[in-house]
Amino acid sequence: MSRTGPAVRYRRLARTALVVAGVLGTVLGTAAPAVAHGADAPAGTDYRTGITGVAPARDGVSVRAIEAGARLELTNRSDRPVEVIGYSGEPYLRVGPDGAFENVHSPATYLNRTIAGGTVLPAEADPQAAPQWRRIAEEPTVRWHDRRALWREAEPPAQVRAAPDRVHRVRDWVIPLRDGTEPAELRGTLDWVPPPDPYPWWVGVTVGLLAVGALGLVPAGTRAGARALAGIGGLLAAGGLAAGVLIIGREVDAGAEGVGGVLVGLLSGQIWPLLTGLGALVAGGYALARRPAADFTLALAGTCLALFAGIGNAAVFTRSVVPVPWPAQSARILTALLLVAGAGAAAAGILRLRTAAAAAAAAAEAGSGRAAEGAADTAGGRAGGEAGTAAGADTAAGAGTVGDAGTVGGEPAAVRAGG
Repeated sequence: MSRTGPAVRYRRLARTALVVAGVLGTVLGTAAPAVAHGADAPAGTDYRTGITGVAPARDGVSVRAIEAGARLELTNRSDRPVEVIGYSGEPYLRVGPDGAFENVHSPATYLNRTIAGGTVLPAEADPQAAPQWRRIAEEPTVRWHDRRALWREAEPPAQVRAAPDRVHRVRDWVIPLRDGTEPAELRGTLDWVPPPDPYPWWVGVTVGLLAVGALGLVPAGTRAGARALAGIGGLLAAGGLAAGVLIIGREVDAGAEGVGGVLVGLLSGQIWPLLTGLGALVAGGYALARRPAADFTLALAGTCLALFAGIGNAAVFTRSVVPVPWPAQSARILTALLLVAGAGAAAAGILRLRTAAAAAAAAAEAGSGRAAEGAADTAGGRAGGEAGTAAGADTAAGAGTVGDAGTVGGEPAAVRAGG
């Protein structure tokens, strides 16, 4: 006969949670670039790109570094177009009232497709050819990688290698511009900023997730177990909020403007972190409401949150410049919180499932033992009753024998004999 009791169901839920965790880990490991905001958006760097300004100054023209300095963003709200000059002195980008354009004959158009710049140039890339403009945006804003504002070498500069624990000015950079027929320059700086020590952060995350996971050992059927479940759910919901704040910050740093721009960026480049953050909020509320299967939802949502929103942003512990518009320390705190909440809730949920399965199995065994004892008592009672019945029959038979011996036909034997 198949077993479908609580113990079996809890074991199946625990196994399912472990399998899902393993599958999600495999998916994340094989599809890591999909978790990032964009194919070239770095999770962090140790080189800080600064903008000095446009010289001479132009009204309506603003420039900033985005995505931790990986790209530059130029906005021109004046009534005249501004051109960005490429690496060979050719027109590369044009931005103005009619939108943003790129020159298909400029080699920079292809070299700047990726931050590594290793794109093979097509035949039409000719800096001597007349510009052929292709529209890339309706808005008067253009964003691009520019090797003049980046450090693209594998090894850091010599002064950094000599003293990596100090801030160093790597270089002052200049990107030529053209305002109509007037030349201009976009100026900025590139500095080395020493990375933080990741050890304290990982120690704190490990201790935190172990503490949260240990709440899963509290018996589920007790008042303390109910409080532990509520605490885990509240923490998981806080981790979901932290993930939301972090990914919104990354979109703002990537150049998204307004609610609509942020939503488009989230749905196009941050869909998995967004879904896992929302899932953590729902699962946290589910646990706070003490709904059935809350342990399974904690394990599943916690695993997703730790993998897709936590590990994907863990580089903030090792990089000094991170892609958020706030101080890097705030991004580290948010990442640590969502890692503790996600991994801790996953561990606690799995432990609660296992504990519940063990309790259900023990209850089933105790019930089987009581049933066996009851059956034994019933059998003993029946045996005693049958023995009593047999003894009564023997007694009655003995009495009849004596009666037969003392009487014949209901008369005393002596009388019959004498008669």
